[in-house]
Amino acid sequence: MLDASIHTAMIQVLLVDDHDILRQGLKMLLSMQQGIKVVGEARTGKEAIAMAKELMPDVVVMDITMPNMDGLEACRHIRNEQPTTQVLILTMHESEEYFLQALRMGAAGYLVKKAAPSDLQMAISSIAQGGAFLYPGLAKALIRSFTAHSTVDTRATGDHKMTNSSNLAQALQVLTPREIEVLKLVAEGYTNQEIADQLTLSIKTVQAHRANVMEKLELRDITHLVRFALRYGLIPPEP
Repeated sequence: MLDASIHTAMIQVLLVDDHDILRQGLKMLLSMQQGIKVVGEARTGKEAIAMAKELMPDVVVMDITMPNMDGLEACRHIRNEQPTTQVLILTMHESEEYFLQALRMGAAGYLVKKAAPSDLQMAISSIAQGGAFLYPGLAKALIRSFTAHSTVDTRATGDHKMTNSSNLAQALQVLTPREIEVLKLVAEGYTNQEIADQLTLSIKTVQAHRANVMEKLELRDITHLVRFALRYGLIPPEP
């Protein structure tokens, strides 16, 4: 009975990368993580679509640059055909263009290959639970994208600064001053380590503050956090 419960709780992962050595390395890395099980491997986007349909994994960890069909197009197909399967893009590309395109294609996460192994585990766990994971260095691209849309919205609907100020004050009442500091820094794209260094805190303390902010403000993921911070002027829009 216990074994069945543990198996049910496992996050089923499909790995997609045309480099065999890298894919095998990822498999070994994830096999050492509690709660994660690699159920399949694919080398191309087309293989990924077929295997995702057959295996119905919780998360597909997929590269962008691959033969036959790239990871972005494969992501679009998988998300259209299996809405319950989430896609994490794992790539060498830090380009804002690739990043924003991946989000448009339905990816729930975007991570660069130079990231720490702990980031990969965190990303998989986060998106498997319905959240999102964005590589911190690319948060500014998200800010610029949101800013461009909000500028159009403001022109169309008028200025609501007074209402926003009132709502902001009410929303922030549930946060401590330290949590507000962490909220701003996370929204600006700083990593947990950078925030810890700036505020002279441990990484675990930063993670706890971050989790508290998300829970208190009912924000599902970093995307919603950035939207919140921009909407209420907690961070400046990118030029």
